[in-house]
Amino acid sequence: MDLKLPKKTNSDKPAVIANAKQVTIIGANGSGKSRFTQQLIKECGNKAFLMSALRAIYDADNATRLPLLEGSITDRFNAINTANPQVKNSARTEFDQLTYIMLIEEFHELMNYKTHLLMHENIEFPKTKLDKVVKRWQEVFPKNKVLRQNGKLRFATQGQDDVYSQLRLSDGEKAVLYYLGAVLYAMDDAVIFVDAPETFIHPSIMRTLWDVIEEMRPDCTFVYNTHDVDFASTRFDNKCVWVKSFNPEALEWDYEVLDTSRDLNETIYIDLLGARKPVLFVEGDDIHSIDAHLYPLIFPDYVIKPLGSCDKVIESVRTFAGLEQMHHVDSRGIVDRDRRTDKEVEYLRNKKIMVPNVAEIENIFMLEKVVKTVAAYRHKNENDVFNSVKRNVFNMFQRELKAQALQHVRHRVKHDVETRIDMRFRNISALEDHMIDLVNELDPRTQYEKLCREFHRYVTDGKYEMVLRVFNQKQMLSESQVAPLCGLKNRDDYIRIVLNMLKRDTPQAKTLREAIRACLEA
Repeated sequence: MDLKLPKKTNSDKPAVIANAKQVTIIGANGSGKSRFTQQLIKECGNKAFLMSALRAIYDADNATRLPLLEGSITDRFNAINTANPQVKNSARTEFDQLTYIMLIEEFHELMNYKTHLLMHENIEFPKTKLDKVVKRWQEVFPKNKVLRQNGKLRFATQGQDDVYSQLRLSDGEKAVLYYLGAVLYAMDDAVIFVDAPETFIHPSIMRTLWDVIEEMRPDCTFVYNTHDVDFASTRFDNKCVWVKSFNPEALEWDYEVLDTSRDLNETIYIDLLGARKPVLFVEGDDIHSIDAHLYPLIFPDYVIKPLGSCDKVIESVRTFAGLEQMHHVDSRGIVDRDRRTDKEVEYLRNKKIMVPNVAEIENIFMLEKVVKTVAAYRHKNENDVFNSVKRNVFNMFQRELKAQALQHVRHRVKHDVETRIDMRFRNISALEDHMIDLVNELDPRTQYEKLCREFHRYVTDGKYEMVLRVFNQKQMLSESQVAPLCGLKNRDDYIRIVLNMLKRDTPQAKTLREAIRACLEA
């Protein structure tokens, strides 16, 4: 169906999502996302059907506090009680009301079947809504069994004799049972609004569960109001409505309808738009990389988004910047210097990508000011500590000087070949001639010998900062002995104390932050 959205700021015509099947509503806290959803429910009239596991399981008084939607679970429950005052049920939560409705309907179906049998009429044994729910629920929890005993639902675990009521189900099990059951009671061609679909649901079953639920009602449109980025990215035929702000006086919203998969990974895009802060793309992952732990402390005004490789950082900055007129969110990136030439570094910096003046992120922890600040904080003589660290780093660099020079030459040759070979050739002979000339032009041996001399001068002239700029060595933090020289056990303890110092509002934190920023923003 076509879904008409609420009034949009600076627009006379309401936005419409044509042939909507899945819609995800996102927005920062305070942006008016919940009010937007409520208004959308009003727009849908008697086709709106609301599901919320949190409300259904815990909010016993929702019927008195929230508008009662026609056709809702509570509305159906009240109708059954009105029609059968002699067996009136007192269930208060929507979850309990739902289980009662399913059991009552199953009872009526079985009584109807028995009546037809007594009249010698051949009819098929009825398949009830409860049958469908039990089948799907046991697919999600294959070791759990659902039983019907004395007009009530009972549950058992495979291999155990214990039989228990729904009161002993976990919140996750109740949520799954609730969603599988409630969705069957939505009216035909309904717009099903799901509030926080990720609540109580384990991430491992999230995608599969909602795929199943949507499959159970292919006639309906699903509208999800969620904060969970991972969930939003699991929907296949999804339109994303980004709610930016709300004007309560005019009852209008500033929002955009996004089809982000074409331009940028949807998970990233949704995550960043909801944050309303400038974005800083970095290398590594959320858990293990130093980048994800260090950079939020250096750039607290930015949303830090680790993307894995440097290529993804560069591409995401380019793509996000290309969409800036739509989202108005500034974006930048940080990639390791590695063995990039000055020309390559300048190119990236012009593209709003910061490149530190050290070879890799571990080297940031080896900066002179960082080492001295940690040493002083640990009540060590900062000059003695730094001089020892510097001497150890120079010794390491001298031992690996030729290998390091070779790696730099390899990078340069690879880069030059990739850029200069990308041209048209008349035939294979022309390509062969070009390759022969290219080897002579690149002259890798001359480059190598030049770099060896240059690297040697860094050591003889005591240019510590230049060694950090060209020396790619993951073991430097350990082999430099910076941790024990500062009275710490190992490299991890040294990194941890730098990060902990940066979390505090102290002069030492200011010194560390300024030193690292200077390294990044040169």
